[in-house]
Amino acid sequence: MVLPRTGVGIDVHAFAPEDDPQPLWLGGLFWEGERGLSGHSDGDCVAHAAADALFSACGIGDLGTHFGTDRPEYSGASGVKLLSEAARIVRAAGFEIGNVAVQFVANRPKFGPRREESQRVLSQAAGAPVSVTATTSDGLGFTGRGEGISAVATALVYPVSAHEDHATAPGPAKGAPHA
Repeated sequence: MVLPRTGVGIDVHAFAPEDDPQPLWLGGLFWEGERGLSGHSDGDCVAHAAADALFSACGIGDLGTHFGTDRPEYSGASGVKLLSEAARIVRAAGFEIGNVAVQFVANRPKFGPRREESQRVLSQAAGAPVSVTATTSDGLGFTGRGEGISAVATALVYPVSAHEDHATAPGPAKGAPHA
């Protein structure tokens, strides 16, 4: 029996300082006229949370493991590139992607008019359906104060080959007594 696996990813980025403006990349899209996020890469917390959820579902590390600040080749990288590479890594580990769902929390930008475009870009990068929703925090916390954006994602994957590392599967260690 093939059992699906789920994972959760969270990513948070502060808005770049006024004296060091950055472009806003969010949900795989450029947002003209919006203040950008700071980060090692492009700061696209929607794409980053999606990638992290994929890694979590497979038990193969996290965003920092694969694209951390110790990896200069990912400095300034697009979230779409990171998500695409995450999907490649997941598939190389013997999994297929069922879907990814992301919700981000922010006061801006107004996401609804570009939702379909974002979902199309991210789904293409992942090679699987990616849905994105947005909400506010009703003025509470750092997102409510307009200091940054947070995103949480869930991913569903399933093993497709014997390549899956069974050491990450739950259960007793080899040779351990059964409860």
